Amino acid sequence: MFSTVFSGALQGVSAYLVSVEVDAARGLPVFSMVGSLSQEVRESRERVSVALKNVGIHLPPGHITVNLSPADRKKEGTAFDLPIAVGLLEALEIIPEGAGEGILFLGELGLNGELKMIRGVLPTVRAAAAQGIRQCIVPRANAREGAVIPGITVRGADSILEVMNFLTAGGKEREALLPAVFVDTAGLFEAAAGDSAEKPDFGDVVGQETARRAAEIAAAGFHNLLMVGPPGAGKSMIAKRIPGILPPLGLEESLEVTAVASVAGLLEEGETLVTERPYRSPHHTISQAALIGGSTVPKPGVISLAHRGVLFLDELPEFQRGALDALRGPLEERKVHISRMGGNVTYPSDFMLVCAMNPCPCGYYPDKNRCRCTENQVRRYMGRVSGPILDRIDLCVELQAVEYEKLKGSRREEGSEAIRLRVGKARELQRLRFRGTGYRFNGDIEACAIERYCSLGAEEQSCMERMYSVLQLSARAYHRILKVARTIADLDGAERIRREHLMEAAFYRPSLEYWGY
Repeated sequence: MFSTVFSGALQGVSAYLVSVEVDAARGLPVFSMVGSLSQEVRESRERVSVALKNVGIHLPPGHITVNLSPADRKKEGTAFDLPIAVGLLEALEIIPEGAGEGILFLGELGLNGELKMIRGVLPTVRAAAAQGIRQCIVPRANAREGAVIPGITVRGADSILEVMNFLTAGGKEREALLPAVFVDTAGLFEAAAGDSAEKPDFGDVVGQETARRAAEIAAAGFHNLLMVGPPGAGKSMIAKRIPGILPPLGLEESLEVTAVASVAGLLEEGETLVTERPYRSPHHTISQAALIGGSTVPKPGVISLAHRGVLFLDELPEFQRGALDALRGPLEERKVHISRMGGNVTYPSDFMLVCAMNPCPCGYYPDKNRCRCTENQVRRYMGRVSGPILDRIDLCVELQAVEYEKLKGSRREEGSEAIRLRVGKARELQRLRFRGTGYRFNGDIEACAIERYCSLGAEEQSCMERMYSVLQLSARAYHRILKVARTIADLDGAERIRREHLMEAAFYRPSLEYWGY
């Protein structure tokens, strides 16, 4: 007998529907699987056969063929165990014909018949809902993750026996056997907002007014930031507090971030939505594949796990030169393309880059009382960061050691809540400005739209012309100064960019001459 049930396969952070076709016929005992399958999918036949045997269902000898359609697209992962088992049970007439019609099945089977947690449930359920499927059965550990998608009923099961009982039961009995899972998404965001008091606060940062201002501008316009200073000046401390001044995630952004974490297998059992902006701080020994994404079986890299959040690269010159240069494309396109023999995938990488570094190998240049580095050593150290990467940095700020009087002073600095309110107002101006376009923040503005959104008056054009010549700016640096100036104007509530906004934006521009370029 022939049967068909629905499942889904991942492609990047999206998914597509897969028809699991099972044919059971008389003949020599064979269990074959086709459809462009990876090794873990091929191993499904052993898991399914043993799991069914251990729950009391012995497969009769015969010729069993399983096809995962579309057959020309690579299938990976262990989520096909449950749909293959259900299709096999229907083909063998152990469950009624058509019992699984209109239901999406996902799950890995243990040898004892239990359903184990899998990755990629959220994007797969989302794709199923978009294709008109109205029910989904997944492992109970993944049920809340899938239940955040509207328009589809998600049910969680612990074993293949529970799924069999559900499929053989009548309509009213089914709800009692596997009740639908509901998630209060609004409550999740309210709980996340209530936890904001426990996050690192900018009020703990003593002094460093220039760096605090640069961090506020970067957060307001989603600009890239580089901090240079001696050890202990507060670079890492400031970076850890930047997510706390960013506006909270919206539902759509949260779904995007959760989808990446789900595909990467980073969601905990029973976890529903990622409601806080990601903050990723990889060690400088990280490989290019781990940072950008890839490996033999493509998986999201750290830059994709930082999507809609902050990627902090501490000790910037210590990173591999190739890994840093590989950031050039994602910083411009806000996504990363991975090409492998098994196919091409695209992962989102819309992150705010925050970097920190010492000014020399020992960390104390230009303090001659403490620094023992030669000029050549300093230039070689600074030169480890390529010019093209520096050109993509919007704001560069130098930090000095904190003075004793400020460190022991009793006055508390302005906290994250006050800064977040100003950032939120600037973001609201940008939301209204870019409504109906593909842009969200000033940092997103492309070169072709600079004149439209960052127009200058006669005085400002004259000022910008002088800066372009004196600072020897590239075209990209010119555009980035204008985008930062637009953000500074938004923080001031100004409709047009003024001369002081341009001057402050140029102040934060990294000088290539200073870096030895």
